[in-house]
Amino acid sequence: MKPRYFLKCCSAVILATALFCSFQPAFASTPADSDEAPGRELAKQAVKGTSRWTTTDHSHHEILKQNFTTGEEITKACISCHSSVTEQFHKTIHWTWLAEGDKDGKTYGKAGDSVNTFCLSGNKMEDKGCLKCHPGWNKKGVDGEINCLQCHSSSDFNFIEAFGDIKSFEGDDDPDTKEMITDIQMEIKDAVAKVDFPGRANCGHCHFNGGGGDGVKHGDLDTSMTNPNKKLDVHMGTDGQNFSCTRCHTTVDHNIAGRIYTNPAVSKRESLIDDDMAPKITCVSCHSDAPHANDTKMNHHTDVVSCQACHIPTYARVLPTQMSWDWTTAGKLKDGKPYHDDGPLGRPIYKSIKGSFTWDKNVVPEYKWFNGSLKSTTVKDIIDPGQVVKVSCPVGAESDLPHLIYPFKVHKGIQPYDKINKTLAAPMLSGKNGFWTTFDMNDAIKHGHKALGIPYSGEFDYVKTVYAFPITHMVAPKE
Repeated sequence: MKPRYFLKCCSAVILATALFCSFQPAFASTPADSDEAPGRELAKQAVKGTSRWTTTDHSHHEILKQNFTTGEEITKACISCHSSVTEQFHKTIHWTWLAEGDKDGKTYGKAGDSVNTFCLSGNKMEDKGCLKCHPGWNKKGVDGEINCLQCHSSSDFNFIEAFGDIKSFEGDDDPDTKEMITDIQMEIKDAVAKVDFPGRANCGHCHFNGGGGDGVKHGDLDTSMTNPNKKLDVHMGTDGQNFSCTRCHTTVDHNIAGRIYTNPAVSKRESLIDDDMAPKITCVSCHSDAPHANDTKMNHHTDVVSCQACHIPTYARVLPTQMSWDWTTAGKLKDGKPYHDDGPLGRPIYKSIKGSFTWDKNVVPEYKWFNGSLKSTTVKDIIDPGQVVKVSCPVGAESDLPHLIYPFKVHKGIQPYDKINKTLAAPMLSGKNGFWTTFDMNDAIKHGHKALGIPYSGEFDYVKTVYAFPITHMVAPKE
């Protein structure tokens, strides 16, 4: 649905509501005037008593007072008490980077056959540049040890740098050097003891920087959401509800609620009144499906119009988000060296290693019917290079209710594909054989496809693509 048409529909709904309310008695409150709308009252009940508390102070644990020289030693100390963590976490998508189950011989996920319009592919974790966002130590992927502190540390201490400094001082008996090592160890111990529930900064370390930079991938997730005000997001605003991500993305055995590639976040919209153990991932969970004042026209639309469609009028309201990525221009050099150019919004509009970009702020979403699932194109799917390839698109139709009208960011790409096999290409980007080193796209595709275990004809060209992201953060105040 075009934004202009959708906004006209919304205007009509608002006008109808205004006319309806004008015939009510003078003492009757309207949703615009009252804070006591049912949805607001239900939400107030849902967040009562949600302050965080803990029953332990990790700085008192003797096992955390030892000297640590590697991240793996820290993890060993963690799991000496939290003995079920490894079994639980190794089954989650945050660890495996794989969605559950193969479908038609295709595996969805960064460690599978999925591709995107940004850095294109994770090459089954062989592209080590991607692994800075994998919650393991030293970019070893699933072969490494869990880095508990990536999600559970309230400190921004750089452990890798500290361990590197200690290693560089090995064998040096100089008193000043030994004193420096002692100081570093004290800093490590202090940081290790700062254990907490995951905060916005922990989640944002990866999710705010998806696609290779701040605000690149998600239009509604960037570093402005680390400490947002209520105007940017009524739920996460520090002067509002001050929600952490896990307030809605509830967790069971380290499995975090949310959409996973083709799998929707929930199978049905259910309020906590219906089931107090329901995931709190939808608006309905706390606000119900009739959030407005009784008998108002707005409540009659919640079966076809998502809450987000009206309550997130624009995204990228503080920082710009990337709207397109053109790989055809990648590889240009100046004086034999890679370079980059910044644009008017303070973001790069060209990088030798990546190509050309466009950015925008205060973007009005595109509106589409959505049942909660996304259809994804993989490196194994045959494409039509004469058409714009939908790398990720919402599943839903007006004729197939209860699908909802939902807001989306649609990112446009121009990316390589195999001319003979008619499949999207997955070049290796980082490492000695990666494009960022060699600037040879053909060779990079060869190494990327070898890592994925898929054929490459040796011939490539470029094709236009689009990737749709549901917009669900940056909920604006009702005013």
